[in-house]
Amino acid sequence: MVGLPRDQVRDDFDAGRMRPEWSWVLEDEGRLVGRALWWGRDGSTPSALDALDVLPEVDDPRTAAVDLLRAGLGEHAAAAGSQLPSFTVRVPGSWRDDERSVRAVAWRCKALADVDITESLERRQYAWTPEYGVPAASTRVKFRPGSDAEFVELFRQAARGSLDVETRRALVSTDELSQARDDVEFYAGCPGERAWWKIATGRDGEAVGFIVPSATPYHRNVGYLGVLPGHRGKGLVDDLLGEVTRVHAQAGADRITATTDMTNLPMATAFERAGYQLTEVRLVLEAPR
Repeated sequence: MVGLPRDQVRDDFDAGRMRPEWSWVLEDEGRLVGRALWWGRDGSTPSALDALDVLPEVDDPRTAAVDLLRAGLGEHAAAAGSQLPSFTVRVPGSWRDDERSVRAVAWRCKALADVDITESLERRQYAWTPEYGVPAASTRVKFRPGSDAEFVELFRQAARGSLDVETRRALVSTDELSQARDDVEFYAGCPGERAWWKIATGRDGEAVGFIVPSATPYHRNVGYLGVLPGHRGKGLVDDLLGEVTRVHAQAGADRITATTDMTNLPMATAFERAGYQLTEVRLVLEAPR
């Protein structure tokens, strides 16, 4: 397992991203044996379960985890409405070859299924650091600012044929335009700056894609990039990712994080070509929508 660093947990509590009222512990005769820590950027309700841990000597970690989940989810669901917070299990990239990691994932997944959190998504987490070099500026794509309306339209177009699992799931219950508006609203609410967003144009000035460099509370982040359907298959993802990396690197970033679905092999190979290193795999579990 790749657990949360102690310093990060401490910093999250100091910053209000984790709070005592969002945190639950399990005791056995006065001894702490488990914890469930929920996380949120702001507001009165958390958006994610960030840690679900039970001490190794507990005989039945699944049951212990269910007790923690039911205590916390009962309160959070009442406050947040119908959609329960998601949970991310962090594991090494080769976790399926490690018996200890397999067991740790299994009891967590079973406990979450016991409280109706049954949908899963496996994602790769990457990171870039300066020793891997800053890409040269693209010679075939230019970048310009764009309005919110333009980005809504670009998100709408990029959703067609997207390999992104969350996008495909969302389009089952909503239309492309509504989803695009939600995407723009989401990234506008992230810690990154709106001025970083750019539209990619070809030599004729036509939009071929777009980049939405972003940030988390911890590091600069690739955010989102999309190649429009009519321009896919030309390797433009490298130009877009290179520009995102340049934007952050030129601002002095010493670490840029990125995430893509396990099934999105073109994006994963683009990260690897750009010098991004696989740091962990994340299993994202959530309740059906």
